[in-house]
Amino acid sequence: MKTEILAMILAGGKGSRLGKLTQNIAKPAVPFGGRYRIIDFTLSNCVNSNIYNVGVITQYEPLVLNSHLSNGDSWGLDGLNAGLTVLQPFSANDGSKWFEGTAHAIFQNMDFIDRVSPEYVLVLSGDHIYTMDYEKMLEAHKENNASLTVSVIEVPMEEASRFGIMNTDEHNRVIEFEEKPEEPKNNLASMGIYIFNWAYLREVLLTSHQKDGEMLDFGKHVIPSYINSGERVYAYNFEGYWKDVGTVESLWQANMEFILPDNELNMRDPNWKISTRHRVSPPQYLSSSAFVSESLISNGCYIAGEVNHSIISTDAQVRDDAKVVDSIIMPGARIGKGASIYRAIVGENAVVGDLAVIEGDEEIAVVGNGEVIGVCSNED
Repeated sequence: MKTEILAMILAGGKGSRLGKLTQNIAKPAVPFGGRYRIIDFTLSNCVNSNIYNVGVITQYEPLVLNSHLSNGDSWGLDGLNAGLTVLQPFSANDGSKWFEGTAHAIFQNMDFIDRVSPEYVLVLSGDHIYTMDYEKMLEAHKENNASLTVSVIEVPMEEASRFGIMNTDEHNRVIEFEEKPEEPKNNLASMGIYIFNWAYLREVLLTSHQKDGEMLDFGKHVIPSYINSGERVYAYNFEGYWKDVGTVESLWQANMEFILPDNELNMRDPNWKISTRHRVSPPQYLSSSAFVSESLISNGCYIAGEVNHSIISTDAQVRDDAKVVDSIIMPGARIGKGASIYRAIVGENAVVGDLAVIEGDEEIAVVGNGEVIGVCSNED
Protein backbone atom coordinates (compact mmCIF):
# COMPACT_ATOMS: atom_id res chain seq x y z
CA MET A 1 0.00 0.00 0.00
CA LYS A 2 1.40 3.36 -1.01
CA THR A 3 1.95 5.74 1.91
CA GLU A 4 0.29 9.10 1.40
CA ILE A 5 2.45 11.06 3.84
CA LEU A 6 5.67 10.39 5.74
CA ALA A 7 6.77 12.53 8.68
CA MET A 8 10.49 13.28 8.99
CA ILE A 9 11.43 14.75 12.36
CA LEU A 10 14.72 16.67 12.55
CA ALA A 11 16.01 15.79 16.02
CA GLY A 12 19.77 16.19 15.76
CA GLY A 13 20.12 19.69 17.14
CA LYS A 14 22.82 20.44 19.70
CA GLY A 15 20.78 23.09 21.48
CA SER A 16 23.88 25.00 22.53
CA ARG A 17 21.83 27.93 23.87
CA LEU A 18 20.54 25.61 26.60
CA GLY A 19 24.08 25.37 27.93
CA LYS A 20 24.57 22.80 30.70
CA LEU A 21 21.21 21.16 29.96
CA THR A 22 22.40 19.83 26.60
CA GLN A 23 26.06 19.06 27.27
CA ASN A 24 25.40 15.32 27.04
CA ILE A 25 21.90 15.11 25.61
CA ALA A 26 20.19 16.15 22.36
CA LYS A 27 17.82 19.09 22.69
CA PRO A 28 14.69 17.07 21.70
CA ALA A 29 15.41 14.71 24.62
CA VAL A 30 15.48 17.48 27.25
CA PRO A 31 12.82 16.79 29.93
CA PHE A 32 9.71 18.95 29.99
CA GLY A 33 6.66 19.28 32.20
CA GLY A 34 7.67 16.75 34.84
CA ARG A 35 7.16 13.54 32.87
CA TYR A 36 7.74 14.30 29.18
CA ARG A 37 10.62 15.03 26.82
CA ILE A 38 10.39 17.79 24.22
CA ILE A 39 10.12 15.44 21.23
CA ASP A 40 6.99 13.83 22.74
CA PHE A 41 4.88 16.74 21.50
CA THR A 42 5.89 16.36 17.86
CA LEU A 43 5.51 12.57 17.95
CA SER A 44 2.10 12.81 19.62
CA ASN A 45 0.99 15.39 17.06
CA CYS A 46 1.83 12.89 14.32
CA VAL A 47 -0.21 10.08 15.85
CA ASN A 48 -3.12 12.38 16.74
CA SER A 49 -3.05 13.55 13.09
CA ASN A 50 -3.26 9.93 11.87
CA ILE A 51 0.33 9.93 10.61
CA TYR A 52 1.85 6.60 11.57
CA ASN A 53 5.00 6.47 9.44
CA VAL A 54 7.74 8.52 11.07
CA GLY A 55 11.48 8.88 10.56
CA VAL A 56 13.51 10.60 13.28
CA ILE A 57 16.82 12.05 12.12
CA THR A 58 19.36 12.20 14.95
CA GLN A 59 22.91 13.46 15.19
CA TYR A 60 24.16 15.12 18.37
CA GLU A 61 24.41 12.99 21.59
CA PRO A 62 21.65 10.54 20.52
CA LEU A 63 21.98 7.94 23.32
CA VAL A 64 19.21 9.21 25.64
CA LEU A 65 16.99 10.13 22.69
CA ASN A 66 17.37 6.71 21.06
CA SER A 67 16.57 4.95 24.33
CA HIS A 68 13.50 7.13 24.78
CA LEU A 69 12.23 6.48 21.26
CA SER A 70 12.86 2.71 21.33
CA ASN A 71 10.62 1.15 18.66
CA GLY A 72 7.91 3.79 18.92
CA ASP A 73 5.56 1.62 20.95
CA SER A 74 4.85 4.38 23.49
CA TRP A 75 3.17 6.39 20.70
CA GLY A 76 1.50 3.45 18.96
CA LEU A 77 4.05 3.49 16.15
CA ASP A 78 4.89 -0.21 16.33
CA GLY A 79 1.75 -1.70 14.79
CA LEU A 80 0.59 -2.85 11.39
CA ASN A 81 1.12 -0.16 8.70
CA ALA A 82 2.97 1.95 11.26
CA GLY A 83 6.61 2.47 12.12
CA LEU A 84 9.19 4.72 13.77
CA THR A 85 12.67 4.57 12.28
CA VAL A 86 15.67 6.25 13.92
CA LEU A 87 18.00 7.61 11.23
CA GLN A 88 21.58 8.42 12.24
CA PRO A 89 24.43 9.95 10.22
CA PHE A 90 26.45 7.46 8.21
CA SER A 91 29.40 7.49 5.87
CA ALA A 92 28.14 7.70 2.30
CA ASN A 93 30.08 6.87 -0.86
CA ASP A 94 31.22 10.47 -1.15
CA GLY A 95 32.66 10.35 2.38
CA SER A 96 30.13 12.76 3.88
CA LYS A 97 28.91 12.03 7.40
CA TRP A 98 27.41 14.93 9.31
CA PHE A 99 24.23 16.67 8.20
CA GLU A 100 25.10 20.19 7.04
CA GLY A 101 21.57 21.59 7.14
CA THR A 102 17.90 20.67 7.25
CA ALA A 103 17.62 19.91 3.53
CA HIS A 104 20.92 18.02 3.55
CA ALA A 105 19.57 15.79 6.34
CA ILE A 106 16.59 14.90 4.15
CA PHE A 107 18.84 14.30 1.13
CA GLN A 108 21.11 11.98 3.13
CA ASN A 109 18.06 9.87 4.01
CA MET A 110 16.60 9.77 0.51
CA ASP A 111 16.94 5.98 0.31
CA PHE A 112 14.76 5.55 3.38
CA ILE A 113 12.11 7.91 2.01
CA ASP A 114 12.14 6.16 -1.36
CA ARG A 115 11.50 2.82 0.35
CA VAL A 116 8.40 4.26 2.02
CA SER A 117 7.49 5.94 -1.29
CA PRO A 118 5.22 8.72 0.06
CA GLU A 119 3.32 11.22 -2.02
CA TYR A 120 4.01 13.93 0.54
CA VAL A 121 6.80 14.47 3.07
CA LEU A 122 6.04 16.37 6.26
CA VAL A 123 9.24 17.88 7.68
CA LEU A 124 9.11 18.70 11.39
CA SER A 125 11.36 19.94 14.15
CA GLY A 126 11.71 17.79 17.25
CA ASP A 127 12.35 20.65 19.64
CA HIS A 128 9.18 22.74 19.85
CA ILE A 129 6.33 22.60 22.36
CA TYR A 130 2.92 22.74 20.66
CA THR A 131 -0.14 20.76 19.61
CA MET A 132 -1.12 20.85 15.94
CA ASP A 133 -3.33 18.84 13.61
CA TYR A 134 -1.15 18.16 10.56
CA GLU A 135 -4.14 16.67 8.70
CA LYS A 136 -5.66 20.15 8.39
CA MET A 137 -2.40 21.46 6.98
CA LEU A 138 -2.33 18.62 4.44
CA GLU A 139 -5.91 19.42 3.41
CA ALA A 140 -4.91 23.04 2.76
CA HIS A 141 -1.86 21.85 0.80
CA LYS A 142 -4.09 19.77 -1.48
CA GLU A 143 -6.75 22.49 -1.88
CA ASN A 144 -4.09 24.97 -3.01
CA ASN A 145 -2.51 22.42 -5.36
CA ALA A 146 0.71 23.46 -3.65
CA SER A 147 4.20 22.15 -4.23
CA LEU A 148 5.24 23.33 -0.78
CA THR A 149 3.24 24.51 2.24
CA VAL A 150 4.93 26.29 5.14
CA SER A 151 3.22 26.60 8.50
CA VAL A 152 3.41 30.14 9.89
CA ILE A 153 2.45 31.83 13.11
CA GLU A 154 2.01 35.51 13.93
CA VAL A 155 4.73 36.77 16.26
CA PRO A 156 5.06 40.21 17.86
CA MET A 157 6.32 42.64 15.23
CA GLU A 158 9.25 43.63 17.40
CA GLU A 159 10.42 40.00 17.42
CA ALA A 160 9.86 39.27 13.72
CA SER A 161 13.51 39.94 12.80
CA ARG A 162 14.46 36.76 14.72
CA PHE A 163 12.51 34.53 12.33
CA GLY A 164 12.19 33.57 8.70
CA ILE A 165 9.34 35.76 7.45
CA MET A 166 6.84 34.79 4.73
CA ASN A 167 5.41 37.61 2.63
CA THR A 168 2.15 36.47 1.03
CA ASP A 169 -0.53 37.69 -1.38
CA GLU A 170 -4.27 37.83 -0.67
CA HIS A 171 -4.57 34.08 -1.34
CA ASN A 172 -1.81 33.12 1.13
CA ARG A 173 0.60 32.28 -1.67
CA VAL A 174 4.17 33.08 -0.63
CA ILE A 175 5.71 35.64 -2.94
CA GLU A 176 8.83 36.39 -0.92
CA PHE A 177 10.81 34.78 1.89
CA GLU A 178 13.11 36.80 4.13
CA GLU A 179 15.50 35.05 6.51
CA LYS A 180 15.71 37.12 9.72
CA PRO A 181 15.19 40.50 8.01
CA GLU A 182 16.34 43.65 9.80
CA GLU A 183 13.13 45.41 8.74
CA PRO A 184 10.42 42.74 8.32
CA LYS A 185 7.42 43.54 6.13
CA ASN A 186 5.03 41.45 8.24
CA ASN A 187 5.00 39.14 11.24
CA LEU A 188 4.23 35.76 9.62
CA ALA A 189 7.05 33.64 10.99
CA SER A 190 7.97 30.22 9.65
CA MET A 191 7.51 27.46 12.27
CA GLY A 192 9.92 25.10 10.51
CA ILE A 193 7.01 22.84 9.54
CA TYR A 194 6.83 21.97 5.83
CA ILE A 195 4.78 19.73 3.54
CA PHE A 196 6.54 18.92 0.26
CA ASN A 197 5.41 16.97 -2.78
CA TRP A 198 8.13 14.34 -2.52
CA ALA A 199 8.66 13.71 -6.23
CA TYR A 200 9.57 17.34 -6.91
CA LEU A 201 11.63 17.85 -3.73
CA ARG A 202 13.54 14.69 -4.55
CA GLU A 203 14.35 16.04 -8.00
CA VAL A 204 15.49 19.40 -6.58
CA LEU A 205 17.78 17.83 -3.98
CA LEU A 206 19.22 15.25 -6.37
CA THR A 207 19.88 17.83 -9.10
CA SER A 208 21.58 20.12 -6.60
CA HIS A 209 23.78 17.31 -5.33
CA GLN A 210 24.87 16.39 -8.85
CA LYS A 211 25.46 20.04 -9.75
CA ASP A 212 26.83 22.09 -6.84
CA GLY A 213 25.41 20.69 -3.59
CA GLU A 214 24.17 24.10 -2.49
CA MET A 215 20.68 23.03 -1.39
CA LEU A 216 21.66 22.46 2.24
CA ASP A 217 18.99 24.30 4.19
CA PHE A 218 15.25 24.70 3.64
CA GLY A 219 15.08 28.29 4.88
CA LYS A 220 18.22 29.63 3.25
CA HIS A 221 18.19 27.68 -0.01
CA VAL A 222 15.22 25.46 -0.86
CA ILE A 223 12.31 27.81 -0.14
CA PRO A 224 13.83 30.76 -2.05
CA SER A 225 14.58 28.40 -4.94
CA TYR A 226 10.96 27.20 -5.02
CA ILE A 227 9.64 30.77 -5.04
CA ASN A 228 12.11 32.00 -7.68
CA SER A 229 11.27 29.09 -9.99
CA GLY A 230 7.52 29.82 -9.79
CA GLU A 231 6.53 26.78 -7.71
CA ARG A 232 3.25 27.05 -5.82
CA VAL A 233 4.37 27.85 -2.27
CA TYR A 234 1.65 28.59 0.30
CA ALA A 235 1.57 29.66 3.92
CA TYR A 236 -0.62 27.79 6.38
CA ASN A 237 -1.72 30.01 9.25
CA PHE A 238 -1.49 28.25 12.61
CA GLU A 239 -3.45 29.60 15.55
CA GLY A 240 -2.60 28.06 18.88
CA TYR A 241 0.17 27.57 21.39
CA TRP A 242 3.66 27.16 19.96
CA LYS A 243 6.91 27.70 21.79
CA ASP A 244 10.48 27.40 20.58
CA VAL A 245 12.24 26.33 23.78
CA GLY A 246 15.71 26.99 22.45
CA THR A 247 16.92 29.15 25.33
CA VAL A 248 17.03 28.65 29.09
CA GLU A 249 14.57 31.52 29.54
CA SER A 250 12.06 30.15 27.00
CA LEU A 251 12.33 26.60 28.43
CA TRP A 252 11.69 27.90 31.94
CA GLN A 253 8.80 30.09 30.75
CA ALA A 254 7.12 27.24 28.85
CA ASN A 255 7.33 25.02 31.93
CA MET A 256 5.86 27.75 34.14
CA GLU A 257 2.96 28.14 31.69
CA PHE A 258 2.53 24.37 31.74
CA ILE A 259 1.72 24.46 35.46
CA LEU A 260 -1.53 26.35 34.87
CA PRO A 261 -4.51 23.95 34.89
CA ASP A 262 -6.02 25.80 31.92
CA ASN A 263 -2.77 26.14 29.95
CA GLU A 264 -3.11 26.69 26.20
CA LEU A 265 -1.71 23.24 25.42
CA ASN A 266 -4.92 21.84 26.96
CA MET A 267 -3.11 18.79 28.27
CA ARG A 268 -6.29 17.35 29.75
CA ASP A 269 -8.00 17.02 26.37
CA PRO A 270 -8.85 13.28 26.10
CA ASN A 271 -8.99 13.58 22.32
CA TRP A 272 -5.43 14.88 21.98
CA LYS A 273 -3.20 12.95 24.33
CA ILE A 274 0.52 13.59 24.67
CA SER A 275 2.24 10.24 25.04
CA THR A 276 5.70 9.49 26.39
CA ARG A 277 7.92 6.62 27.51
CA HIS A 278 7.34 6.31 31.24
CA ARG A 279 9.84 5.40 33.89
CA VAL A 280 8.72 2.59 36.18
CA SER A 281 8.52 4.51 39.45
CA PRO A 282 6.64 4.16 42.73
CA PRO A 283 3.88 6.61 43.65
CA GLN A 284 4.90 10.07 44.85
CA TYR A 285 5.34 10.51 48.60
CA LEU A 286 4.57 13.72 50.52
CA SER A 287 5.76 13.62 54.13
CA SER A 288 3.99 15.31 57.04
CA SER A 289 6.39 18.25 56.73
CA ALA A 290 5.73 18.78 53.03
CA PHE A 291 3.94 21.87 51.75
CA VAL A 292 3.00 22.01 48.07
CA SER A 293 1.06 24.71 46.20
CA GLU A 294 0.45 25.43 42.48
CA SER A 295 2.89 22.73 41.44
CA LEU A 296 3.18 19.53 39.42
CA ILE A 297 4.62 16.54 41.31
CA SER A 298 5.46 13.46 39.22
CA ASN A 299 5.65 9.76 40.09
CA GLY A 300 8.53 8.56 42.23
CA CYS A 301 9.03 11.91 43.97
CA TYR A 302 9.84 12.29 47.67
CA ILE A 303 8.74 15.66 49.03
CA ALA A 304 9.54 16.69 52.59
CA GLY A 305 10.12 20.41 52.01
CA GLU A 306 8.21 23.33 50.54
CA VAL A 307 7.35 23.50 46.84
CA ASN A 308 5.66 26.59 45.37
CA HIS A 309 4.75 27.13 41.70
CA SER A 310 7.27 24.56 40.49
CA ILE A 311 7.60 21.29 38.60
CA ILE A 312 9.17 18.32 40.37
CA SER A 313 9.94 15.66 37.77
CA THR A 314 9.94 11.88 38.03
CA ASP A 315 12.03 10.37 40.86
CA ALA A 316 13.23 13.75 42.14
CA GLN A 317 13.63 14.52 45.86
CA VAL A 318 13.07 17.65 47.93
CA ARG A 319 14.38 16.95 51.44
CA ASP A 320 13.34 18.41 54.82
CA ASP A 321 13.26 22.20 55.19
CA ALA A 322 14.26 22.70 51.55
CA LYS A 323 12.35 25.35 49.59
CA VAL A 324 11.70 25.27 45.84
CA VAL A 325 10.00 28.28 44.23
CA ASP A 326 9.32 29.07 40.53
CA SER A 327 11.67 26.28 39.47
CA ILE A 328 11.98 23.08 37.46
CA ILE A 329 13.57 20.07 39.12
CA MET A 330 14.32 17.52 36.40
CA PRO A 331 14.16 13.70 36.74
CA GLY A 332 16.28 12.07 39.41
CA ALA A 333 17.58 15.33 40.89
CA ARG A 334 18.03 15.68 44.66
CA ILE A 335 17.56 18.85 46.68
CA GLY A 336 19.22 18.57 50.06
CA LYS A 337 17.96 19.55 53.50
CA GLY A 338 17.50 23.26 54.00
CA ALA A 339 18.48 24.11 50.42
CA SER A 340 16.84 27.07 48.69
CA ILE A 341 16.00 27.00 44.98
CA TYR A 342 14.47 30.09 43.33
CA ARG A 343 13.84 30.70 39.59
CA ALA A 344 16.08 27.84 38.54
CA ILE A 345 16.32 24.72 36.40
CA VAL A 346 18.03 21.79 38.10
CA GLY A 347 19.15 19.21 35.53
CA GLU A 348 18.64 15.45 35.47
CA ASN A 349 20.30 13.53 38.32
CA ALA A 350 21.87 16.71 39.68
CA VAL A 351 22.53 17.08 43.42
CA VAL A 352 22.03 20.34 45.29
CA GLY A 353 23.49 19.80 48.74
CA ASP A 354 22.20 20.71 52.19
CA LEU A 355 21.77 24.43 52.80
CA ALA A 356 22.89 25.31 49.26
CA VAL A 357 21.32 28.39 47.68
CA ILE A 358 20.51 28.55 43.95
CA GLU A 359 18.85 31.84 42.94
CA GLY A 360 18.02 33.20 39.52
CA ASP A 361 17.28 36.83 40.26
CA GLU A 362 18.31 38.54 37.01
CA GLU A 363 18.40 35.43 34.82
CA ILE A 364 17.32 31.83 35.32
CA ALA A 365 19.88 29.84 37.31
CA VAL A 366 20.92 26.47 35.89
CA VAL A 367 22.39 23.39 37.55
CA GLY A 368 23.63 21.02 34.85
CA ASN A 369 22.74 17.38 34.31
CA GLY A 370 24.56 15.30 36.93
CA GLU A 371 26.19 18.37 38.45
CA VAL A 372 26.88 18.22 42.19
CA ILE A 373 26.76 21.34 44.34
CA GLY A 374 27.64 20.75 47.99
CA VAL A 375 26.89 17.59 49.92
CA CYS A 376 23.61 15.92 50.88
CA SER A 377 23.54 14.44 54.38
CA ASN A 378 22.48 10.85 54.85
CA GLU A 379 18.88 10.36 53.82
CA ASP A 380 16.27 9.47 56.38
